[in-house]
Amino acid sequence: MFLKLRSLQSDHEHIEQRYEPGLVESVGGDVFRVVTPVSVAFDVDRQEAGRYRLVGRVNGEVELACSRCLESFRMPVTADFDLGYVPRTDNVGEEEQEVGEDDLTTAFYSDDQIDLGELIAEQFQLALPMKPLCSDECKGLCPQCGTNLNTGSCDCHREWVDPRLEALKQFSHAKE
Repeated sequence: MFLKLRSLQSDHEHIEQRYEPGLVESVGGDVFRVVTPVSVAFDVDRQEAGRYRLVGRVNGEVELACSRCLESFRMPVTADFDLGYVPRTDNVGEEEQEVGEDDLTTAFYSDDQIDLGELIAEQFQLALPMKPLCSDECKGLCPQCGTNLNTGSCDCHREWVDPRLEALKQFSHAKE
């Protein structure tokens, strides 16, 4: 899943690729799993000194675990990107530098090719919610017995009493 920069015919090209889920399977690691084909469409602009700019969109669907009930669910992902690519040799890192606004949209390539798998993974990661939920109404798991409260109920006592306040409770009963 590489864009070979030497194969570009002009300074501006439009590229559309489609990758089967098996090809991008390792993209999400343990966070998510790609479950539908991923389409990537972007424009490539060749700039000065071996720099390239990619502007486009990634589409696909991923499977995640709900943060409340731990059940798997699918989520469509559409992410727009605008990235500048520079040769990895430009990243010498000899001295400490402040990260600028342009550094947040800069990536590196080596061997005259851009890793589109890395681009897809990054865009999917950035598009995911911080706390993925199967639905806004998800009730989660019972903290005592672990029953999925979306599919059933339990007889657990859900009132939690802070043991640090037990002395105050005793104090209030003594006054009565």
